Amino acid sequence: MDKRLLDILCCPATKVPVRPMAKAELDSLNRSIAGGGVQTVDHAAVSSALQSGLITTDGKLVYRIDDDIPVMLANEAIATLQLNDFPSAR
Repeated sequence: MDKRLLDILCCPATKVPVRPMAKAELDSLNRSIAGGGVQTVDHAAVSSALQSGLITTDGKLVYRIDDDIPVMLANEAIATLQLNDFPSAR
């Protein structure tokens, strides 16, 4: 992802900056999705694994990236508090 774009992106709900997800974070999230029960903040089921994603720097919300385009919709964010064994924010 273009560094200039990443520098200006932030969570639309909290205004916290975002960063690319680390491999361990993405793997953990995708294991939880495969296990079922992961929901967006609007309580919609997440059924497909993420190829990549952005996470707020406080580690609380994840936004998916589809075809190299960040989907920065607050209602489609995934809260990490619902995930078991999610690595802590770095």
